[in-house]
Amino acid sequence: MIYINVDPVAFHIGSFAIAWYGIMVALAVITLIVWALLAVKRGANLTYNTVVNAAIVGIPSGIIVSRLLHVIDYWDYFVAHPSQIIGGEGLTIYGAVLGAALGVWIYSRVTKKNFGYLADVLAPGIILAQAIGRVGCTLNGCCYGSETGIFCAVVYENPASHGPLGIPVHPTQIYEIIYNLIVFGILVALRRRFRPDGSLFLIYLTLYAAWRLGIDFIRDGTNFLFGLHEAQIISIVVLLVTVPLLAWRTRWVKKGEAAAGGD
Repeated sequence: MIYINVDPVAFHIGSFAIAWYGIMVALAVITLIVWALLAVKRGANLTYNTVVNAAIVGIPSGIIVSRLLHVIDYWDYFVAHPSQIIGGEGLTIYGAVLGAALGVWIYSRVTKKNFGYLADVLAPGIILAQAIGRVGCTLNGCCYGSETGIFCAVVYENPASHGPLGIPVHPTQIYEIIYNLIVFGILVALRRRFRPDGSLFLIYLTLYAAWRLGIDFIRDGTNFLFGLHEAQIISIVVLLVTVPLLAWRTRWVKKGEAAAGGD
């Protein structure tokens, strides 16, 4: 068993509480931006201005959609507590990813940038950022799994934790951290291996959607449709889009073939 006795609040600044979850989400965003800036430094066909502007658009759009999906998922609660819709706790990783992608896509359309190329550059950084974000979930006690007696079960002991106190549960957050790091390694290995632009991003979406569809069967959550969680329904939709696209459009880059697009 893994016993976690961590207060979700890291420290206070006056009356304002700084939570570990918020710290890790901020660190995840910084990691993604740094990843993109390092890619520019390594020679990616992007400019620093493109990365910064994409972040300015993608971060708020990701937060908005992330919050929106959380509110939809817990609609019965928020109908009874409408004042908490804005400014309350709760975000979804799926909403953050899809919302940010939508914002960056709109930015790329307006500025005539190559969205597929930019998405491919960001894909490994996105999954790495998600792994960091799940550290926040682990400390916070949210996104935990179903009750289990498995040797690596997590038991939350701090009274302020969002997890079930004293009950061993599947450490689904830790499972996902490990999985995300594996996917990160796969995406790094596959960079510049596929055409057309956007293929690596589609691979990332496919791998993560397959994971969420499966892991949510042992993860705490609310039934959304057909007995499945909201994330599972989104995963099915994502897979129905990405798998045919990968099969239809994607091809392996032959040795010596010119690298794909960019700004």
